Formats: sequence, C-alpha cells, structure tokens
Amino acid sequence: MATPEPPHRPVLPAEVLDALRPHSGGTYVDCTLGAAGHAVAILDASAPDGRLLGIDADRDALALAAARLRPYGERARVAHANYRELDAVLAQTMTPPVDGILMDLGVSSMQLDRPERGFSFQADGPLDMRLDQTQDISAAELVNTLPERELADVIFEYGEERFSRRVARAIVERRARSPFRTTGELAQAVSAAVHGRPGGIHPATRTFQALRISVNGELDGLREALPKAVDALKPGGRLAVISFHSLEDRIVKRQFAAASGRCVCPPGLPECRCGAHARLRVITRKPLVASEAEQRANPRSRSAKLRVAEKLDGRGAS
Repeated sequence: MATPEPPHRPVLPAEVLDALRPHSGGTYVDCTLGAAGHAVAILDASAPDGRLLGIDADRDALALAAARLRPYGERARVAHANYRELDAVLAQTMTPPVDGILMDLGVSSMQLDRPERGFSFQADGPLDMRLDQTQDISAAELVNTLPERELADVIFEYGEERFSRRVARAIVERRARSPFRTTGELAQAVSAAVHGRPGGIHPATRTFQALRISVNGELDGLREALPKAVDALKPGGRLAVISFHSLEDRIVKRQFAAASGRCVCPPGLPECRCGAHARLRVITRKPLVASEAEQRANPRSRSAKLRVAEKLDGRGAS
C-alpha cells in the first residue's frame, strides 16, 4: 500500500519485523509511533487484517502519523498518550492481550531537526525539550530554578557527564545575570565550562540529554511501561525495545532478566528479594545492532540496540 514519504527513517526495520513476526489477524502496539515508519511495515506484513495501535506523547508526530496511516482504515488506530499509560490506553482502544509490542525510545530526527522544539543545540530555539507539549515543565524551568546540587545530580545521573558539578556551577552563575531562554544560550554556557576534544562530541551533548530525560521522565516511564507491556502480551507474543544509550539499555536488560526468572538482587543477600519468576524468554542474549549498510544510510541507527523477549504461557520457562 503506497503511503507518503516519511520525514524520519525508522531504525532496524527488518530486525523489528523478524522480532515481532507480524501475521494476518494479529494485534500490535507501537508505543512510540513517531512518523509511523515501523507501524507501516507492521501493517503491511500483517495484511490483510492485522491491526495496530500507535501511541505517541507528541501531538505533532501523532498528527503526521495519523495522516500516513489513514489508507489502512480501521486496521490502524492512534492515541495521544505516554507509553507509561499503556494499560489504560489498551483498555480504551484495543482489547488485550496482543501479539506484539514495539518501543523505539528517545527522540526522532523530526523532533531534533525542528529548532522550535528545543531538543538540539545545532540550531538556536526556545529551551523546551517537551515531548508532550501539554505538560507544564520545560527544560528552561529546570535550568533556571533547580538548586545547583540538584542540577548537577540530574546532569550526572541522566547525562553521565563527569564534569556535572562544573556545568551546574556555570549554569547557576550565568542564570544569576539573566535566565536561560534558548538552546544556544545553554550550549554556550556549557561549552565554556567543558572544553571538548577535537573530533569528539559537542561539550553540551550530555547536558542536553540529561535535561531531556529529566523533563520527560523517560527512564521512570520506561521502568513503568515494561511490566505493563509484558502483562498485555499473549503467550508467545513478543516485546521489542530499541534503545539509544546505555541508561535505557540497562533498564531493558535488567527487566528482561528479572522477568525471565533470573535473580537480579545485589550480590551477598541471603535470599532473593526481587521475586524473580519466569514470565519471559529472552530472544536476544546480546542486543541486535544495525548493519554497516544501514549505519551508512541512516546515521541515527549507529547507537541503536534492539532487545527482544517472548511471553511465556504462565507455567514458567519451557
């Protein structure tokens, strides 16, 4: 079925189809619909009567995706929500259990490429970073109001920035003169505090990542959403998660391990306290990554990691 050319190219599309195994009559959820690239592939592979629910917190992305999915008629539905609300959205739109669920984490190129969204330091724009623009807290509010120590902790924990205290001090000193309003102002302040290496990443990269994660509650949302996704799957259904940095991947790996019955308690405890019991079979012992050809064609895929697990029948590992 012909659809409009998307502004954003999905990563690992063949691997996602191999993981989810879409089939006619199947039901699927794309928890991060974006420009609907993965959704279109799933609907095509599950023709003639597979169904898909697409969820996205970004109203702009949802409107674009809805237009792209219109030719699929009743087979495709969309919902404005955060994937941490997966259980409630499914109850309202598509009776669970379902055959497959996809999460493609992080932000898309169509968000990064729009300066007015404030995700990138590559072009000056308002210091926003909200995926859901109906929420109250923006990056500007965090940068201009958080106490120095809390700001440093956010930058260290979510950005893994070893110079987090230096960055936070520079931000606090700069905002005392006038509040930050744009991405360019923040990038300049961070760059003055952290001098990057020639050929390395931009000095503000980790700080911008940290603020985006904090503004959108991304890691807490992922921790909440993964168990709900497992609950929503049929026995034999598949959960596929694409992450783009180690913080996300670590959460997915840990929750998959716990749900597969492997104890993830800290070493030294006299007995298991995490309640490990097998609900999943991990399909990818190591995450799948993009081929060299895909990385050349789509640079965003270079940091992508795909982990896949399958729901067990409730009687434990087979």
